[in-house]
Amino acid sequence: MRGKEMSRGYRIAVTLLALSFFAAASGCGRVVAPTSQNGAATPAARVAGPASSTAASGGSIRGPFEGEAKKLNGAGATFPQPLYARWFEEYARLTGVEINYQGIGSGGGITSISEMSVDLGASDASMTDEQLTAAKGGEIYHVPMALGAVVATYNIPEVSTPLKFSPETLPGIFLGEIRTWNDPKLTAENPGVRLPDRDIVVVHRSDGSGTTNIFTDYLSSVSEKWQKEVGHSTSVSWPVGLGGQGNPGVAVQVKLVPYSIGYVELIYALQNKLGYGLVKNKSGNYIEPSLESVTEAAAGISSAIAPDLRASIVNGPGDKAYPISGFTWMLVYRNMNDKAKAVAVTRLLWWAIHDGQKLNASLGYAPLPEGIVKKAEEKVKSITVQGKPALPGQ
Repeated sequence: MRGKEMSRGYRIAVTLLALSFFAAASGCGRVVAPTSQNGAATPAARVAGPASSTAASGGSIRGPFEGEAKKLNGAGATFPQPLYARWFEEYARLTGVEINYQGIGSGGGITSISEMSVDLGASDASMTDEQLTAAKGGEIYHVPMALGAVVATYNIPEVSTPLKFSPETLPGIFLGEIRTWNDPKLTAENPGVRLPDRDIVVVHRSDGSGTTNIFTDYLSSVSEKWQKEVGHSTSVSWPVGLGGQGNPGVAVQVKLVPYSIGYVELIYALQNKLGYGLVKNKSGNYIEPSLESVTEAAAGISSAIAPDLRASIVNGPGDKAYPISGFTWMLVYRNMNDKAKAVAVTRLLWWAIHDGQKLNASLGYAPLPEGIVKKAEEKVKSITVQGKPALPGQ
């Protein structure tokens, strides 16, 4: 497979499977009609709460709000898309506000919010100073939504034991230096596992991606060669491999191609029933990606995070910290012009950093630490429309 073009039929199969997986995992990213647990349509009016429900200081969003927009458009990261699909379905039931979210990658999310073509952008990579300066609508806030793990996921038919990867082997694979599964470095790291004498097929993202940013941030932090030759960003020049569109596209490629390895957000490996590796952390321990190990990676970040809430938590300290962890953010303008949309956006963000967090764990995402929630509250409260606070009750 290495170095050869996929046949037309193979490309079509990949595309169809990616689309079907994408739809199954995320509801196509769009909330159209809320449904009850038995699948019946639930009109928003039927589940409407108090007509003037507000979010004063730590309170929850309890229902619709008179004068808020009933439709919002968002676009960006596929990393949190399964979570956002669940969130937006629940939020539509509660408030009658429909959020049309398109998973186009973090790069697309940054571009969309910068060009003011969406109400909400989403990214797992924080915007650069240059990107923030170039945004058409002024200052953009990064509002944290959740924490997640990026995993090295693989397809080795003969192996059911979770593999171990180190700061030496993982960069070596993606640099193209470790070319076979039974390479001595991999076999030494996985004693007792019979690794096959088969070529490794590397799969990576083909679009601008926050997942790529987190993964390459990790590789850069543990490998000087990777840092010098490739670096980290939402899009890099990959030394080897096949490209896949979005987390779903990479997951499908790995599922279709035996002896392949890629990187995806944890939920995509779980939903596709793919193997994923334990990664050696800064303390020298091989750590399984989990709710607990991602939470451990974020321990202590609340007091150290920059005021703008842009932060990297890869390869952090902590005996039980999973080293390829990261934040995902909603991107929103600090000053908005449309009052109805500003009210709807701030109420959605308030719900997401409070009640929405209760849904994170069921989909493999770690909830925000309390200290980060407090800092996110400050951001949401300071969003304005025509010079006045946009969040009702402020």
